[in-house]
Amino acid sequence: MTPESHPLTSDSPAGTDVPRPGPPPGCPAHGPGPGGLARLHRSDDLKKLYEELRAEHGPVAPVLVHDDVPLWVVLGHAESQQLVRSPAQFCKDSRIWSALRDGLVKPDHPLMPHIAWQPMCAHAEGEEHRRWRGAIDAAVAATDFRGLRRHVNRSVQRVVNRFCEAGEADLVGQYAEHLPMAVMCHVLGMPDAYDDRMVEAARDMIRGTETAIASNAYVMEALERLTARRRVEPLDDFAGHLVSHPAGLTDEEVSQHLRVVLIAAYEATANLLANVLRQVLIDPRFRSQLNGGQMTVPQAVEQLLWDEPPFSTIFAYYAKQDTELGGQRIRKGDGLLFAPAPANVDPRVRPDPTADMQGNRSHLAFGGGMHECPGQDIGRLIAEVGVDALLMRLPDVELDVDEDELEYTESIASRHLVSLPVRFTPRPQQDVRQRPSHQNESPPQQDWHIGAARPQPAPVPAPSAPAAPSGQRTAPAPRPAAVPAPEPGSVPPPQPTAEPVRPRGAWRRFLLWWRGY
Repeated sequence: MTPESHPLTSDSPAGTDVPRPGPPPGCPAHGPGPGGLARLHRSDDLKKLYEELRAEHGPVAPVLVHDDVPLWVVLGHAESQQLVRSPAQFCKDSRIWSALRDGLVKPDHPLMPHIAWQPMCAHAEGEEHRRWRGAIDAAVAATDFRGLRRHVNRSVQRVVNRFCEAGEADLVGQYAEHLPMAVMCHVLGMPDAYDDRMVEAARDMIRGTETAIASNAYVMEALERLTARRRVEPLDDFAGHLVSHPAGLTDEEVSQHLRVVLIAAYEATANLLANVLRQVLIDPRFRSQLNGGQMTVPQAVEQLLWDEPPFSTIFAYYAKQDTELGGQRIRKGDGLLFAPAPANVDPRVRPDPTADMQGNRSHLAFGGGMHECPGQDIGRLIAEVGVDALLMRLPDVELDVDEDELEYTESIASRHLVSLPVRFTPRPQQDVRQRPSHQNESPPQQDWHIGAARPQPAPVPAPSAPAAPSGQRTAPAPRPAAVPAPEPGSVPPPQPTAEPVRPRGAWRRFLLWWRGY
């Protein structure tokens, strides 16, 4: 892009053809930036702004970010697909960005941590990308998802045990921000590194505070120690697979890619988990569908990936040549924001934004093309088990504030729920090896749910015999602990035992295996 001081046109954020007409008086889609372009970082309601930009410019709109740096934001679903699936036209190498080459983007620009080129697969292309991404994909493919499901359940037990006896909690600060980090530390191979400090460091890095650099150093030190250990003692974990991959990654390449995997998976999954739990708590229809079996937990997660993707926009793509996208003239070196949030509600693919999208995975929450999120199935699993297991532990959990009291922090990149205060019946802690349950004692389980044995009715005591007339013998009273004898051909009711004594049916065995037990 050329500097913003040039006249603006209707087809380029910084072209030189003809002046663009001024913005309509009072139109909130236009900030005070040059040419009346909207400043994304100044908006109090990005969802509303995106729709106003769509109405004015179509599926691709010119905008400004910090320091009035011009960018395109891609609002259309089809145009977003074209952006991420056209490596001959667009790439993620910011070194070709005109604004950076022309000095519009300073070294201390707030978005520099997101857009500065780094030697990792998220920014590379060609043979370099294939080498790094091949190692990441191989490590993901080696993941034992059945074992991971079991570990997520155990992590839920540990995290919920911290607050289950209190009868109240904040499901963002005490649950959604802790569970993904506990699981991802295990996946990478450093379960001992998970603690409150690691969670705080990750959140601090993402928020970009004054201490973000120190927090990044804390995380990197842990990952560098892990990489050094795996060089000496390779194990069957994510770090071990990266270290031993035939691509021959250096220690720096391994630790940097571990950081990307850890932080990206943590941020996306924490947001997704919080959003699904919020929807369960604020929408009785949504919760009744979930409880009534009309919607599974995986379908609920997929619905929220449409409605509230973990990342609103992803920085950034750059034009490798002059081209056209969404009716706009894109010049070589222009920067473009990939924006899943507005693309997911593109009226051309979703005329009714409130419609259920169950079973439809064509959303853009995890990107697409060669840079599509490699660990999306790990994130889905953490969110699915995290919702299901929490509702098993706390079935009567309710929102402790009015819905309109919930607060959010919003940036160009994402929208965060600040807190999710809830109340519930206080319950005792549970053994982390035990299946999450809302019973004080595990077996026998009385409340049936998918994947568990159906409860058996309690034995009905035999009625007392009527009093006999005077002079007649009466039958002896039954002994208090006696169980009525079964009638010929009947099967006596099963007695409570620590483990079921009858063999499990094939379907039940499959469900328990699928749920990680």
